[in-house]
Amino acid sequence: MSEVSDADIQRGAEMLRVAAEKGEPCPPLSSFLPADDLDVGYAVQDANTAYWLEQGRRLVGRKIGLTAKAVQAQLGVDQPDFGMLYADMAYADGAEIPLSRLLQPKIEGEIAFVLGDDLDSDNLTITDVMSAIDYAVAAIEIVDSRVADWKITIMNTIADNASSGLYVLGSEPKALGEFDPRLCGMVIEHAGDPVATGAGAACLGNPLNATLWLAQTMVKAGRPLMAGDTVLSGALGPMVPVNGPGVYELRINGLGSVRANFV
Repeated sequence: MSEVSDADIQRGAEMLRVAAEKGEPCPPLSSFLPADDLDVGYAVQDANTAYWLEQGRRLVGRKIGLTAKAVQAQLGVDQPDFGMLYADMAYADGAEIPLSRLLQPKIEGEIAFVLGDDLDSDNLTITDVMSAIDYAVAAIEIVDSRVADWKITIMNTIADNASSGLYVLGSEPKALGEFDPRLCGMVIEHAGDPVATGAGAACLGNPLNATLWLAQTMVKAGRPLMAGDTVLSGALGPMVPVNGPGVYELRINGLGSVRANFV
């Protein structure tokens, strides 16, 4: 990590919190923090994780970002990133989602895995990950940025909890053997028109690959994934801007559908 003072880390964390609380995006943190330093970004994220846990928010999982190689290339990185999922970020299928909770929302279609066992050992394998997954559901991640105009670098998005916002989980749980996470296709529709398409292979070749990366990374970070955690495993296609009230429906082959209802 670059030589950055704790005061500047705390300053960045507070800027993001204030932006979220006031509903007013802040300038990029790269005005005073190194734009491409992943460790600095995670230090800011950790500061806000500690703050929110102290305030009583409940940690219920993680999200994986930057799983598309094209997006990694745009930001000059060769790996995904992660953010925290809190209980107050979750919405049920079709429930009303107030746009007032969001600043600059976009949505992504993803596969969510819910764990039945802990993933807390060293040298985790893909077999460990598959054995630990209790079930999968279709999921809509509502990404958001507290940074004005989405002018983010890798440090800015990591600091901003990997540009997380809210998420919606489908209600048709499936075991891994009931669908193909690599080959399953997805479509997002709005007002009857398709606005995004994709497939499991767009997510690091397979959403299970992304989940293994996350599990290994969280062990190293000292905050391993545990039974009951939800993992948003990464986008299966492009982000779609949310331009006002309305319903967006995601369908994934073998996993059914889920709806985000913005009001």
